[in-house]
Amino acid sequence: MTHATIAALQIGSHPDGKTASLEKILAYETEIKGAGIDLLVMPEALLGGYPKGSDFGTRLGYRLPEGREDFKRYYDNAVDLDGAEIAELAEFSQRTGATLVLGVIERGGSTLYCTALFVTPEDGLVAKHRKLMPTGAERLIWGLGDGSTLSVVDTKFGRLGAAICWENHMPLFRSAMYAKGVDIWCAPTVDHRDVWRSSMRHIAHEGRCFVVSACQYQPSPETLGVQADGWGQSRDLIAGGSLIAGPLGDVLAGPLEGGEGLITQQVDTEELMKARYDFDVVGHYSRPDIFDLTVDETPRSGVRFETRDEGNGGEG
Repeated sequence: MTHATIAALQIGSHPDGKTASLEKILAYETEIKGAGIDLLVMPEALLGGYPKGSDFGTRLGYRLPEGREDFKRYYDNAVDLDGAEIAELAEFSQRTGATLVLGVIERGGSTLYCTALFVTPEDGLVAKHRKLMPTGAERLIWGLGDGSTLSVVDTKFGRLGAAICWENHMPLFRSAMYAKGVDIWCAPTVDHRDVWRSSMRHIAHEGRCFVVSACQYQPSPETLGVQADGWGQSRDLIAGGSLIAGPLGDVLAGPLEGGEGLITQQVDTEELMKARYDFDVVGHYSRPDIFDLTVDETPRSGVRFETRDEGNGGEG
């Protein structure tokens, strides 16, 4: 099977927390089944939330007590990968027949990670990718992923990979994922700027792959008084702009602006080889005699336990 219906679900985290956010996803079940969707991509940090505008009480050199309280609440709203929310998503995937790629805030011990999950109808949660480089103030609240979660997932309609938000701007990351043979590039994000859409079209064209960019939509609370700024000319806190791009950089669906919703597109991954005829970024266009990229996929843990056999100390 090379034909598939791929989609981006543009919704925002619910202010009441992860359970309410999950209910927003589940509310689209009938629409997803009716559209025959094979792949559904959802935004960054959808379960757990993207706390845009929060500073967690931090100034250079000190932390305020109320910021610690903010972080505790944020931690409590994150998900465990063996928790009830992920189990419910696995059942949702099975009921709809759609493979899911979505952003969550993952608890890993006492550290939080911005993570993309891969959930299939057949096997439930099959892989995760932890964001390698949190951007700017995100480093206050999220740990750094390592090379062990540069996941790709084979499906009956093509190979999936994911890059979260500004990871998409990391050229060496992109090269590594292209080398893994990604057919459909999934980009959970909260970046709603027009230049982001240019990046998505560039990645589709550079990687000769389909790209699904799913952005949150969050209207601005009146109490924040958010005005237009360098992130766009919208008064929305996060204005959406989800889109689907084809392997020559053309926009196939979207961008969706100004609200929540679903965008879909029927694709045929057989078309990718035609697009790669004149440009294979990790093949005939790579010049390995000049350029070389080594990717370390070793898991990195802060603590490693080893057991050594010292022998019995006896004679003979």
